[in-house]
Amino acid sequence: MTSSGVRKTFQIRTFGCQMNVHDSERLAGQLEEAGYLPAGEGSTPDVVVFNTCAVRENADNKLYGTLGHLRPVKEANPGMQIAVGGCLAQKDRGDIVKRAPWVDVVFGTHNLGALPVLLERARHNAEAEVEILESLETFPSTLPARRDSAYSGWVSISVGCNNTCTFCIVPSLRGKERDRRPGEILAEVEALVAEGVLEVTLLGQNVNSYGVEFGDRLAFGKLLRACGSVDGLERVRFTSPHPAAFTDDVIEAMAETPNVCPQLHMPLQSGSDRVLREMRRSYRSARFLSILDKVRAAMPEAAITTDIIVGFPGETEEDFEATLDVVRQARFSSAFTFQYSKRPGTPAAEMDGQVPKQVVQERYDRLVDLQNDIAWQENSKLVGRKVELLVATGEGRKDAETHRMSGRARDGRLVHFTPTGSAVRTSVRPGDVVEAVITYGAPHHLVADGDLVSHRRTGAGDNVEAGRRPKTDGVSLGLPAFGAPPALPATHGCDA
Repeated sequence: MTSSGVRKTFQIRTFGCQMNVHDSERLAGQLEEAGYLPAGEGSTPDVVVFNTCAVRENADNKLYGTLGHLRPVKEANPGMQIAVGGCLAQKDRGDIVKRAPWVDVVFGTHNLGALPVLLERARHNAEAEVEILESLETFPSTLPARRDSAYSGWVSISVGCNNTCTFCIVPSLRGKERDRRPGEILAEVEALVAEGVLEVTLLGQNVNSYGVEFGDRLAFGKLLRACGSVDGLERVRFTSPHPAAFTDDVIEAMAETPNVCPQLHMPLQSGSDRVLREMRRSYRSARFLSILDKVRAAMPEAAITTDIIVGFPGETEEDFEATLDVVRQARFSSAFTFQYSKRPGTPAAEMDGQVPKQVVQERYDRLVDLQNDIAWQENSKLVGRKVELLVATGEGRKDAETHRMSGRARDGRLVHFTPTGSAVRTSVRPGDVVEAVITYGAPHHLVADGDLVSHRRTGAGDNVEAGRRPKTDGVSLGLPAFGAPPALPATHGCDA
């Protein structure tokens, strides 16, 4: 409470990956349980929380620049508190308070649950509180979460990473892989569905290595199949797998479980086997392409996306051409392309052969041009096809002026559509499910400008219309004990 008896408000600003987005949902859930309210649009919050990323080079500059802009706001509002958490907090620790003394709280990736207590302690003691744990003590999913979406939810199945990629700082900030019990994961999925959620995305730094902690290399495929038996769950996605741990049983589970979407995000990083060795990526280009071949044989309609780094230390023109060659063969529906940037504390930052910026930029431009051309060709093939869309909120920047809405197809492609026709029941809302016919394909989206084929109003749509967002309590059966967990149900999808 403020001195006038009014409940304090908060705002969370999130940088980085889906894991951070989901962590911010947990931070919001805790703050609400502690009595805070989300700050209204345009208002000055009593607490501003930054959930940070440390993967990209400009992450530091972005955070400290934003903190600098916030300083006069805090000076004008003396009771305001600023908290910094996430990967950059785990990395910089007390240096954040040294560089920005107006920050009140710093917390790391392993102690998300400490935020409300640290805020109260900093307020009581009138000094900054910095708490960084070295390892995970409680799985984050034991914390309550205020979900951002009424129709789609994140579910963490593991945290941390056991790989040693030379460009990546994540293992040192998130720790070794810790796997949740299968029953705990499914309990959270069922809790989300009970709240009206239609789609879940299973999250892990290397999501398909799930089970390594309790010794079951087939656990991820079993988990996908088990999700198929959750009544009311219409779509299951997952991100991100690692090619080295991707097994045939996962492909079979994807193909045989009706609610698992025909979408695969498979990070390539480089098409050069020499560069992959330098990156310590334990697969080669032929292995990578063979996985894509198997996926498409089992699911011809699957959309495959990827991550690619351009300009890794020592990358030659020949290495880069090898990447372009793999991209030509892979026919990705889209690619997240990055220019390599040094991250202090990673082996790659100390490697010889750092590629000049202008060379990296030129190669990056060529890669983007090639991938855009491929994506346009692949999307153009879908013209005339009927697709099922889960209607989304705010996906299209021009929806208001074009009078379109947006949604995601089962393969993950973004589709802008016109919510018209006799099939429309009253009005189309985010969270509803529609069918539309594709009329145009662009590199990064599809358009369906005809009347809708069908429209199904859903409980998720009702919640969006009423302004309700799911809140899940912490789901916990504890971190895995020694020995194997209880077996997953031997299901084969919804029609088992």
